[in-house]
Amino acid sequence: MLRTHTCGELRLDHVNQEVTLAGWVQRVRNKGGLIWVDLRDRYGLTQLIFEDGSSDKGLLEKAAQLGREFVVSASGKVIERTAKNDKIPTGSIEIKVSQLEVLNAAKVPPFIIEDETDGGDELRMKYRYLDLRRNVIREKLQLRHKMMQETRKYMDGQSFIEVETPVLIKSTPEGARDFVVPSRVNPGEFYALPQSPQTFKQLLMVSGFDRYFQIVKCFRDEDLRADRQPEFTQIDCEMAFVTQEDILNTFEGLIKHLFSSVKGIDLGYVEHMTFAEAMSGYGNDKPDLRFDMKFVELNDLAKGKGFAIFDSAELVVGICAKGASEYTRKQIDELTEWVKRPQIGAKGMIYIRYNADGSLKSSVDKFYSSEDLKTWADAFNAEPGDLMLLLSGDAKTVRKQLSELRLKMGEDLGLRDRTIFKPLWVVDFPLLEWDEDTKRFHAMHHPFTSPKHEDIPLLETDPGAVRANAYDLVINGVEVGGGSIRIHDRPTQQLMFKHLGFTDEEAQKQFGFLMEAFEYGAPPHGGIAFGFDRLCAIFGGSDSIRDYIAFPKNNSGRDVMIDSPSTIADDQLEELSIRVSLKK
Repeated sequence: MLRTHTCGELRLDHVNQEVTLAGWVQRVRNKGGLIWVDLRDRYGLTQLIFEDGSSDKGLLEKAAQLGREFVVSASGKVIERTAKNDKIPTGSIEIKVSQLEVLNAAKVPPFIIEDETDGGDELRMKYRYLDLRRNVIREKLQLRHKMMQETRKYMDGQSFIEVETPVLIKSTPEGARDFVVPSRVNPGEFYALPQSPQTFKQLLMVSGFDRYFQIVKCFRDEDLRADRQPEFTQIDCEMAFVTQEDILNTFEGLIKHLFSSVKGIDLGYVEHMTFAEAMSGYGNDKPDLRFDMKFVELNDLAKGKGFAIFDSAELVVGICAKGASEYTRKQIDELTEWVKRPQIGAKGMIYIRYNADGSLKSSVDKFYSSEDLKTWADAFNAEPGDLMLLLSGDAKTVRKQLSELRLKMGEDLGLRDRTIFKPLWVVDFPLLEWDEDTKRFHAMHHPFTSPKHEDIPLLETDPGAVRANAYDLVINGVEVGGGSIRIHDRPTQQLMFKHLGFTDEEAQKQFGFLMEAFEYGAPPHGGIAFGFDRLCAIFGGSDSIRDYIAFPKNNSGRDVMIDSPSTIADDQLEELSIRVSLKK
């Protein structure tokens, strides 16, 4: 070993010991006859001191030539620091160096490798191996490692078996776009990279492996954003001979174990809410419950008073921002302009200010009396000091708009505290959703999700009303996991394919192997998959998953460090039976 200790472990107990450290030079402070060097490795930072008068006459000169990110080995005696640094664990000691070896010199790095850096996102991604040396990034990956180990510990304790499923699989038409891989030995045919191990984990249930899990790479060729990458990691799970409640209890246990073991937090009670309740009360299927502002519908109170905007609307609905009545007219005008942006699409916003003296002031005083406004305030359970904000229009659209406004108000009022965690199970999702582009129903989750038994007759008469045995886990307004009870018999699976627009031939070609497996004794089963990268970001208090992935892609799906994706040689294309003319 080139070192006896790491740069993070020496303390006063080690004073007078001879030690050898190795690492990267963080900074050099040269005072002429005295030089201090901060030496860093992934465990911490230790100060080295070089003094004039050492037995090695060239030692001070050698130390003076060190630059940032030089890789060095230094030997010497641990001494107590005169001026201690209480900001680092090793701040009470330093190493009086007697021997220094430069293991590798380094160019000046393109950005400062410290917690506060001067490097922009693209520059740091190009030199990601340097960015990973920074404490703030390393700590995020250490958090990921800890969560991965604790996941395995919990799952093993619940008798789950970890099974690896294939990476080269068959392309399917449902869901997001596949990444495809040409087969050289089967010209003109392609593998796909898995969007999830869905069919394989169901086949494992047929095989008798009644509790499966895998921390698995998945791939989706879709538009990117802060919480999406073309390749991502799932905690993928499946169980046999279980009900929906069994699955919720088991994986609520996993999430509680992770919060307890990784963050020292007792998560407490996890609320359950139906999809219909979430959409009605919060305007989306992943409500942030760290704050209230539940929707209040005012059709009965606001219509029929001569205000045409409300009278013509399908829905008049609003939220109550507690303690926000002091918002100025300028602030309210800014909110109005915010909801009118194309991204939100509202035509305007109505406000009612409940003043501290008990009076009510609104932007529609011309149409509504103070008594009318008081009935509105009562409907909101508003109190003096509150601000009520109303939108109106098409019900589906206005709920979505108000959902965005609710989240903005929560952010502006400091109610979305990253140290508070509010988990929620959303259940009873619709089985199918209508696609205006294709003019047909698509599976809201995937085509293997079981409908509620009592809703199966509705598949023929009202497909959009059929509820699924499906559930999502939401934390602080972010969906971190989703799953369902699966179909486990051939007739029901064929019925599902029929209502999704598959011909018998298409269903047989794509999923015949699964339906045949169901005929050999498939048990009732269900499962869930957690977005592991998202889960890590929530635990770390971040909006983006990028820093929790060692080598992420940018917003264009590129790895700018290795310059990928890239073109390939013509002879490779020919060998893969891909026409060279397709090459850009």
